Formats: sequence, structure tokens, C-alpha cells
Amino acid sequence: MNGPTSIPRLTRDCDHDAVLAAIDDAGAVIVEDLVDAVDLHAMTVELQPHVEQANPDMAHVNEVMQTFYRSVRNVTGLAGKSPTFVDAVLLHPLLLATADAILGPSCADYTLNVAQVMVREPGATRQWLHRDHEIWSFLPAGHPEVELSTVVALTEFTEQNGATAVVLGSHRWDADRRPQEHEVVYAEMPAGAAVIYPGSTIHAGGTNATSCGRAGLHLSYVVGWLRPEETNTLAVGPAVARTLPRRAQELLGYAMHDATAVGGGYLGCVGLRNPVDLLAAGELEPPTASGHAVGP
Repeated sequence: MNGPTSIPRLTRDCDHDAVLAAIDDAGAVIVEDLVDAVDLHAMTVELQPHVEQANPDMAHVNEVMQTFYRSVRNVTGLAGKSPTFVDAVLLHPLLLATADAILGPSCADYTLNVAQVMVREPGATRQWLHRDHEIWSFLPAGHPEVELSTVVALTEFTEQNGATAVVLGSHRWDADRRPQEHEVVYAEMPAGAAVIYPGSTIHAGGTNATSCGRAGLHLSYVVGWLRPEETNTLAVGPAVARTLPRRAQELLGYAMHDATAVGGGYLGCVGLRNPVDLLAAGELEPPTASGHAVGP
């Protein structure tokens, strides 16, 4: 295999140019201590009750998801469950700067695609190798990058316990090229570190051959003109969203995708207004029993 044979590694004090260079070269990069020990502990405490209640054998909406998440405890809607997640991950300056550079040229703004904790229980088998952007199956060939993903290790990641499998350089491959097993490497990293990769990089959650669960947090941003994987405005409703920073509200989908300044159109308005402004004004409220919205 030409090019890098292991995932590049950077420290949390790196700038986004170094992250971009590593992603451009290898298709993925590991940033050590992206989330510090204090925030990691706080986030774990906030999310643990939800993880404990999650059913690794739950019935999913279709067979594809059933196979993809078999033997995995899955918790979504993290912005409504963990304030620390919002500050330490969703709004992490390095992640946002990287998303600005990779997604910014193709949209007026990007949004959260999905944020979820995935605990791969003992016996969980490797997902099929895939590109995240394949979920938007109607994108034309040759499209620009539309997604940026990261997996934060909440516990240590090893090849044995299901660390994320990555195919280096696959972000440059033709869509029909399939990887060979010798081209797969694993994002082994300590808790608090994160592997960052674009939607075009082939990867998969690994097999957990140990006796303990492996916990990771997956977050991805998507260009604002594509429908996200999770309906974040329902996962984190207005009552909770209004307590969050405005940038978090925008990322959760409470803002229009307004491309009129560059000759485009606008998407996602409510009453021809920007929903994020309505949220700030208290005008996005759940309906009462009579069916009328509560508001001024």
C-alpha cells in the first residue's frame, strides 16, 4: 500500500491546518486528548444512566440498522442529555475549524448529522466497511465532501475490543474500489482521544473480542442542505435547545440554511423567519392540548 501505513497522530494543541494536512494525506487523523480528563469524566457521568438503559438487542427500524447495531448499546440525542457534550465535543473549536475548512466551501453552513454513544458489547462483530456519505445514496458521482465525522474514545480503544477500523487513503479511491483486509488499520487510542475522518473514508466499528464493553462517541457534521441522519430538532426539543448556546442551536438544525448571499436559496424557515430567532423569542413552543402553540 502506498502512502501512510498508520493513522497520523497529533496532540490537542495542534491547529486545524495540521488536522487538514493529515486528513488530506491519510484520510483520517487521531488527536490525542481531544477531550480532557475532567470533561470526559463529567460526560461519562451524565450519559451513564442512558447507556445503562439502552438495549443492545433493541428492534431497529430496518434490517440494515439491525445488523449494523447488533450487540451495541446506542444512545442518541446527546445534546439534550449531556451539557458537557455540547461544550466539550459539539462546539469543540478544533472540530468546528476543521468542519469550516472541509464543509464550508460547499454550503452556507453545516449542521449536526448525528451524535451518539455506541458501546460495542462483547461479541459485537465488525460492521461492514463503508463510507459514511453512502447514507445519502442519491448524491451524484464526484460530489464534494458533505460530511465530517469523529469518534471520541470514552474508554480505551484497542484492535481487540473493537477500535474503529480505517482504510487509509480510501478517501481518494474510486467509488467501486473495495479494500483488501491488509489495507485495514485500527484507531487504537486512549480514552479522550478522537479519530477524525471525512465521509469519503472507508471505515467500520470493529469486533469486540474481549469480555468488556468498548464505549465510543460518534459525532458527524453534514452540509446544511442535506437532511441529517437524526432529526435533531425532535431529539433535542425547543425547551432544552433554548438553554444551549446559539451556535449549538444552529448546529442542531434550528437555523435556516440561507445561501441567498451567494445567489442560492433558503431552506428550513418557519413562517418565513429563521427558526433560531423564533427560538430566542420564545415563539417555538410545543402545542397545548387544544392544538394551539404556546407563545406570546
